[in-house]
Amino acid sequence: MATLQVELVAVERKIWSGEARMVIARTTEGELGVLPGHAPMLGELAPGGVVTIRTETGEDLTVAAHGGFLSVTESGVSILAETAEISTEIDVERAREALRRAGSADDEESLDAVRRAQSRLRAAGETV
Repeated sequence: MATLQVELVAVERKIWSGEARMVIARTTEGELGVLPGHAPMLGELAPGGVVTIRTETGEDLTVAAHGGFLSVTESGVSILAETAEISTEIDVERAREALRRAGSADDEESLDAVRRAQSRLRAAGETV
């Protein structure tokens, strides 16, 4: 089965690198699935988005990705996020508390906090 070379990097660290069967990400233009042979493109990650990488072994790596870009080239997929957290690293209770705190305000900073908390919860497989 054909694979893609995928790099997922956040400002503070490299999150994951390797071969994958598929990448699914929500961009500002909508949800996008990238398979081997996909046309080159550049997309902006949607606020509060989740990226799923289906690895070469068929396992899904789910990541809460906040801000950044997804680039598809002939050599693979690069995901450059402002911040990113692998689902297994997410503290669900902390994310729920952040959502409760931010949910009552209506300014732009609070809206960003709501999106980050929702993204963490979705990546961890929780309902929002």
